[in-house]
Amino acid sequence: MRQIISYIRVSTGKQGKSGLGIEAQREAIARFAAAEGCEIVAEHIEVETGKGADAIDRRPVLAAALAQARKSKAAIVVAKLCRLSRDVAFISGMMAQRVPFIVTELGADADPFMLHIYAALAEKERGMIADRTRAALGAKKAQGAVLGNRTNLHEAQSLGAAANAAGAEAFAANILPIIHQIQASGATTGRAIAQALNARGIRTARGGMWHDSTVRNVLARG
Repeated sequence: MRQIISYIRVSTGKQGKSGLGIEAQREAIARFAAAEGCEIVAEHIEVETGKGADAIDRRPVLAAALAQARKSKAAIVVAKLCRLSRDVAFISGMMAQRVPFIVTELGADADPFMLHIYAALAEKERGMIADRTRAALGAKKAQGAVLGNRTNLHEAQSLGAAANAAGAEAFAANILPIIHQIQASGATTGRAIAQALNARGIRTARGGMWHDSTVRNVLARG
């Protein structure tokens, strides 16, 4: 039976609603393992952005997964290619690690050339979306439109507060499985959990370091 290592990544709490949340990725990898007759020997979960060709340097959990894969001669499996990156240079860097990785939505037999093609298409799509957004905003501004809603500040602030609350709930939903994983390893206090999260390179919803209070805030939402 082929051994595989599951790698799950979310960059923000909002991805819990996009079909790219932790549970959705876990289920996709589990279905793949069952269909292909593979054994999942480890699972690594990371909360970090995938942007940039140097993203691997900012993803310590991925580095740990790669090290384990080399040692156990296992393949790393992700649910979608974008869970690794949409950057072609990053995908090339992953291939240079000499660790096989599999994208469940592409199948076990996707060759390196096709992975490069898919990554290039994803990178191009991201750039085109950004270009279209900038062009649309520029056209509106040139027509004299005032960008942003300044006529109903109270309503906008209320909506913003609601959006922040929803974002906090979604972030907590994604980070709680990691905290539970840390608790299972023996860390029971908020301080110990915070130290473990910081050691993994995981940031809070605001991009800061974890403390006892921020851990308790997330646990309170569980």
